[in-house]
Amino acid sequence: MFQKLEAVEARYEELNKLISDPEVISNQAEWKKLMKEHSSIEDVVLKYREYKLTEKDFEEAKEMMNDPELKDLAEEEMLSAKEKLPKLEEELKVLLIPKDPNDDNNVICEIRSGAGGEEAALFAGTLFRMYSMYAERKHFKIEVIDSNETELGGYNKISFMITGKGAYSRFKFESGVHRVQRVPDTESSGRIHTSTATVAVLPEVEDVEIEINPADIKMEVYRASGAGGQHVNKTSSAVRLIHEPTGIVAECQTERSQVQNREYAMRLLRSRLYQMEKEKQDKELAQERKSQVGSGDRSEKIRTYNYPQGRITDHRIGFSTFQFDNFLNGDLDEMIDNLIATDRAEKLKGENE
Repeated sequence: MFQKLEAVEARYEELNKLISDPEVISNQAEWKKLMKEHSSIEDVVLKYREYKLTEKDFEEAKEMMNDPELKDLAEEEMLSAKEKLPKLEEELKVLLIPKDPNDDNNVICEIRSGAGGEEAALFAGTLFRMYSMYAERKHFKIEVIDSNETELGGYNKISFMITGKGAYSRFKFESGVHRVQRVPDTESSGRIHTSTATVAVLPEVEDVEIEINPADIKMEVYRASGAGGQHVNKTSSAVRLIHEPTGIVAECQTERSQVQNREYAMRLLRSRLYQMEKEKQDKELAQERKSQVGSGDRSEKIRTYNYPQGRITDHRIGFSTFQFDNFLNGDLDEMIDNLIATDRAEKLKGENE
């Protein structure tokens, strides 16, 4: 472990020089890449330096034990350092777990209604409201990219962007099938219905991370539908981009200008292509998949929202909360912190095997 830490510290020093080099700074793409790497290892290096300083304090206190006048003080310092070192070592082990390179990225989230008809669409709306409120708590910005609203106010589909440092690290475990058990307002006999909605969470990626040949993109324009007042159905401002080699489609109709809608659709397309490539790599790295909390697969049932019992259960970690209303009002931190802790523990176990 310490050999690895020495290598990380050496790389950190090398990066310090590179990001200050005017030649590197002039190449913004390269500079951003190096800055991202620098930021990703900084916590490890600072913690390792704290460990080395504590170790040095321990050795110095040990030497002072030979001086009768300083023995009591030395013993106190030795005990303090001795107690601190194992804790720092454990923290270093956690920090050495490979960090998800997308953790600091913005997020593109898609919610689709699943089984359950109108009730599923209403549940998709409940999830969108919940994520919007959570984003607000974390001081993230949220923007709708595309939506297909139902007459009762639910969504067959809604795509939105969550912007803010660390957004992906907080939302990435939300991918999968969310199941709701409740009595719909339209159900006169009071029977409990089970409906589902599918959530996909994609990290927003930059141009340098995924290359798209403009010749591979077919663009279609159409008239926006839904809320929008006089603007709706009057101009062909909505944009649909089709990546012909893969058949992946990205749409945006929320902005008034075709140019803005194309920009948002392009960001969505780039993230979907990146996700497709990432999923291919994940399948090849079987061991890596084992050390993740769920695969993030859209077909995996991850959570149940049981209204009659006021309980929300995450099936991947067996964690339940009865803070039902708080959770639906965006108080997700306890659940997300538990998911992150379990994922970290499993990865640490994988590193040690």
